[in-house]
Amino acid sequence: MVGNYERNSNTPSIEILLKIAKVFNVSVDYLIGEGKLSSYDKEVLKRIEDIEQLAPETRKNLFFLIDNSEL
Repeated sequence: MVGNYERNSNTPSIEILLKIAKVFNVSVDYLIGEGKLSSYDKEVLKRIEDIEQLAPETRKNLFFLIDNSEL
């Protein structure tokens, strides 16, 4: 079945896409290469999710550090 998807001789249903996305711990838009976040590396997306979980003051300090560092 996966070989058919890779050769574009068949396409997965929405349910199968959801299952594949869950296995790889990514969103469906990331999996199919569409959407705003699809161009980001999986590790970058994980870091963004982690940042969202930080306390507001910690996040503010992190953003200050990023904004004021020399790249």
